[in-house]
Amino acid sequence: MKIEEMKKTEPNAGDIRLQKNLDRIKHKLIVISGKGGVGKSTVAVNVAYALAEQNKKVGILDVDIHGPSIAKMLGIEGKRLQISGSEKYPAPIKVKDNLWALTIASMLSNPDEPIIWRGPLKIGAIKQFLQDIQWPELDYLIIDSPPGTGDEPLSVVQMIKNVDGSLIVSTPQDIALLDARKTIKFSQKLNVPVLGIIENMSTFVCPHCGEKIDIFSGLGVEKAAKDFNIEILGKIPIDVNIVRSGDKGKSYLENFKHLAPAKEIQNIVSKIIKKV
Repeated sequence: MKIEEMKKTEPNAGDIRLQKNLDRIKHKLIVISGKGGVGKSTVAVNVAYALAEQNKKVGILDVDIHGPSIAKMLGIEGKRLQISGSEKYPAPIKVKDNLWALTIASMLSNPDEPIIWRGPLKIGAIKQFLQDIQWPELDYLIIDSPPGTGDEPLSVVQMIKNVDGSLIVSTPQDIALLDARKTIKFSQKLNVPVLGIIENMSTFVCPHCGEKIDIFSGLGVEKAAKDFNIEILGKIPIDVNIVRSGDKGKSYLENFKHLAPAKEIQNIVSKIIKKV
């Protein structure tokens, strides 16, 4: 074999680091949605918290380059990546026992500064997230992606190669499901098993009279589940405490575990564990 041919076939140092990182992670799940504003990051964060509460070692990776939000939602705004001991590469930020997070927000000096990047730069950053970070041994890596089926979710799926499953997040109204159906097809075309649909902001329960109000009315989730033969993993009701917890960087599940939405999130995670 010629030297030129050997260079083409032998993996480089970066590819080796990437594979070593992936080998330390048992299960990789990607959270996707067809459109913005459906609470995808909220679902990703709470799924990660719920898994960590079940003594699973969990990482959450934010690949939303232009609109990263998990740093605020996890209460790690302003924290920077650190290189410890004799390690050559930084570790993700430890949020709490069993939970680590990585987001580009931890690398910005000014949170108000926009990231004005085209596709190649975003793809390069995602590769560094997976390759040049000292990820610990994990049971689950939850990947929070931006809305749609563009560079970020496509790149991370292709780099990981064996994503265990996707979680489709949508609100109930039919127009949200127009885009959610595209993410289902996206998963299928990339050979990523669809674990199910999570209906967020499913209904609102009046705190005064207990009446249930369907603010986002529609049967789009049921129709999509039936058309694609996919399970609805759960329906998370609207709760102002979910919003407040995210804004304060606190765990909703720790502080409001007695409420119906928290119980629904726990049920969703139990189904995820069984499916994976």
